[in-house]
This record gives sequence, C-alpha cells and structure tokens, in this order.
Amino acid sequence: MVGMAKYPIFLELHGRRVVVVGGGAVAARKAESLLEAAARLVIVAHKPSDAIIDLCTRHGAELIRAKYSKEYIAQAVIVIAATNDPAVNEQVYRDCQELEILCNVVDEPRLCDFFVPAVVRRGDLQIAIGTDGNCPAYAGHLRKKLEAMFTEEHGRFLAELEQVRREIIEQIPEPDRKAVLGRLVDDESRSEVRANGPAAWRERAKALVASQA
Repeated sequence: MVGMAKYPIFLELHGRRVVVVGGGAVAARKAESLLEAAARLVIVAHKPSDAIIDLCTRHGAELIRAKYSKEYIAQAVIVIAATNDPAVNEQVYRDCQELEILCNVVDEPRLCDFFVPAVVRRGDLQIAIGTDGNCPAYAGHLRKKLEAMFTEEHGRFLAELEQVRREIIEQIPEPDRKAVLGRLVDDESRSEVRANGPAAWRERAKALVASQA
C-alpha cells in the first residue's frame, strides 16, 4: 500500500528457485547478485545476451530460451522481471500476484512487492540502503559514501566478534550477555584490534568473558 513502511529483511536464498525474466544487461546484473546469494537461478530469455549465456555456463544456472510463460515461474520464491517490453513485465507481475510469488519489476515501483537495496558488503557485514523504489540512484550515491566509511577492517572485526560471541553464549548467563557484548563491539574495541592485532584483542576478550562467567 502506498505510504506504508516496508519491512526490511535479508533473505536466505541458498538453493531456492529464483526466476529472472529478461535477457539484457539489467537482467544480467540482477542475475549476478542472485548467484552471489547462491540462489537456484532460472533465467527466461527469448534472446539472451552473451553476458546471460556466459553467466549460465559458468555458474550452472538454468537458461530457458523462450518467450515468457507463466509456467516458468512456478514454485519460485521470488521473480524479477527485467525485459524491455512493459507488457511482458506487467504480465509477469500479474501472474506472480495470482501465484502468490513476490515480484520485482525493474524501474516500476507500482509493480513491486519488494525493492532491491544498494548494498555495502564487507565480509559478512552488509549495509543496505533503500529509497522505497523512489530513486535508486540516490541509494547508489549513499552507498559510495558508506563504502568510504566502512572498510574491509569492519568485516574482519565482525569475524572476530562472531567467534567471541559463541564463547559468550556458552559461558555467560542470558541477563549479562548484552553488557559484555556491548563492551566488545564499540569503536574503542575495534581500534584496539587495529593497534595491537587480533590475537591480542582475542586474549583480552577471552579474559573479559572469563571474568563475567
């Protein structure tokens, strides 16, 4: 519904059927990001570009060389329509509504059940920026700013935190976990990793956990 806030999520697509309808450059970009998420990708394209063919060959994605038909989207988790034919894109959307499949029609916010955000990736750290489909270019602009702020160092710090978090869950009772984690995730803690190295930081973190266990 127009004016209603959207519900942001990170969706697990590993091994799940996802369909991209379209064979051009935009479809190829969407396909690449879905392959990065390890989706079981199906591309429907009457005249696939060389980029689409190459993607399918390299990653084992299924390529259906045919005009769009409703049967091709059956059992998909999500569908992205990225053809250069507005009538086809709208038909994809209508079929998805009937089949209760979430659909995104590129550059047509009124035909979208979800919007694909601009994303900053630093290891397992992901920061998503959305504009409710109103101006993806602005989301891209903000992404560039955030890419300068959040470096690969932040991703490596997250990996360190993930290891320590396991120990906290195993050793510290529920009421006290948040306070301990709070002392480890702040900027001062990350600066310590930079200054003294991850090994020294891990020793301090383990000592802190032990003192609270």
